[in-house]
Amino acid sequence: MRRDRFHGRHEARGRACDWPECPEEGEFRAPGGRPAGFDGPGEYRWYCLDHIREFNSGYDFFDGMDAEEILRAQSPLNGWERETRAFRPTAGVDSAPRWADFSDPLDAISARARSMKRNRRAEWEAAQRFNPEERQALETMGLPPESDRRALRERYSQLLHRYHPDRNGGDRSMEKRLQQVVEAYQLLRKAAAFA
Repeated sequence: MRRDRFHGRHEARGRACDWPECPEEGEFRAPGGRPAGFDGPGEYRWYCLDHIREFNSGYDFFDGMDAEEILRAQSPLNGWERETRAFRPTAGVDSAPRWADFSDPLDAISARARSMKRNRRAEWEAAQRFNPEERQALETMGLPPESDRRALRERYSQLLHRYHPDRNGGDRSMEKRLQQVVEAYQLLRKAAAFA
């Protein structure tokens, strides 16, 4: 078993660091746009050692949450009030095939795999509408890549109400987050994808 000095290092195998304009190999993974779920482990960003350190130093799981949401997230009972995939009537399968429509079960499984592949392709194409700075701004705003101009304006309005001291009862602790939201909105409203 190979021991590595840094926990979490993966062999890059030609994978570049996702940090803009970084020529190093991406050996450390960080949370990406799509979370882990039924269809797989989700997406990751890959960074070199210096950039994963920078990412981790600025990462805040509770960013954007108010005090009550943070308290709920830290509770040992968090998540138990939701129905999990395994205990749903559909067992978490989004669109189970109608077996009667197929003569061979493998045809049904491959039809579902093709539809999942089409969905992933559509998500990828939607993400390519934006450059890396705009994708970062979308993450700041909490918007998916397939969002339109109307969704951008609505989300901006929601975040202003949440973070602006004039709207949130004078709480000035979120001013840094407010500034990030304003900068992200200013960048995205001028983006070619929203033209």
